[in-house]
Amino acid sequence: MVVVTGQNKVSGNPDDAMSSSDAEDDFQEPATPTATQAGQALPLLPQQFPEVVPLNVGGMYFTTRLSTLRRYEDTMLAAMFSGRHYIPTDAEGRYFIDRDGTYFGDILNFLRSGDLPPRERVRSVYKEAQYYSIGPLLDNLEDIQPLKGEKVRQAFLGLMPYYKDHLERIIEIAKLRAMQRKARFAKLKVCVFKEEMPITPYECPHFNSLRFERSESETKLFEHHCEVDVSFGPWEAVADVYDLLHCIVTDLSDRGITVDHQCIGVCDKHLINHYYCKRPIYEFKITWW
Repeated sequence: MVVVTGQNKVSGNPDDAMSSSDAEDDFQEPATPTATQAGQALPLLPQQFPEVVPLNVGGMYFTTRLSTLRRYEDTMLAAMFSGRHYIPTDAEGRYFIDRDGTYFGDILNFLRSGDLPPRERVRSVYKEAQYYSIGPLLDNLEDIQPLKGEKVRQAFLGLMPYYKDHLERIIEIAKLRAMQRKARFAKLKVCVFKEEMPITPYECPHFNSLRFERSESETKLFEHHCEVDVSFGPWEAVADVYDLLHCIVTDLSDRGITVDHQCIGVCDKHLINHYYCKRPIYEFKITWW
């Protein structure tokens, strides 16, 4: 703040005195904020909220108690309506949250009475609960289907550290081939194998001895890359090849990709003695439109 009192006194030689215009150039009083500038300034005091709070969430209107929004202290909503942060209002005085409000009603229902959404909305509500950092809701949703099953599935996929990279490779190869050939679809070969060693009913009796008693040089004879575009495996789990195929097709479909697959044979590369690779080879057909 600048305070000006009295009048300026001019002393000394009149020739040395500053003109009134020069004085005005060197000293300007602070401009008074306009009404528009004042309206745009954020309030300095903690924001006060009514007991019943009108909300505008991405254009959808809701009304709830302030205590509902503050039910869990460590959530974004509790922080937003704590008074420590400024929340803008729309033209009708509703507090505005710049977020899609499609599933905000499910968020409020949990905060009010602990209600959970129907199964078909669980995944979408889970994303909103992540955004608003509502830990208790996240814990409840993770314990019901389909998220509970997804946790089991991810535990299996965690055995294959390059699973997501291989999915991206399938998509990239299929896209490039379709573009090069100006085709509606593209085909590629995918190998999905659970065991590193070849197994058939005839070979089973010999499998353990070959697995544990072969030399380092013999081990290298069994190491090779099948002539395919992408390979998944091996892994050690109860889940088999068909379970992994289901995961691959499901994850591609979730990304909007139409995929069909069929087994077209096995890798017939000779390894050692009477052993051949025999890993199953699948043809994946990716349709783009």
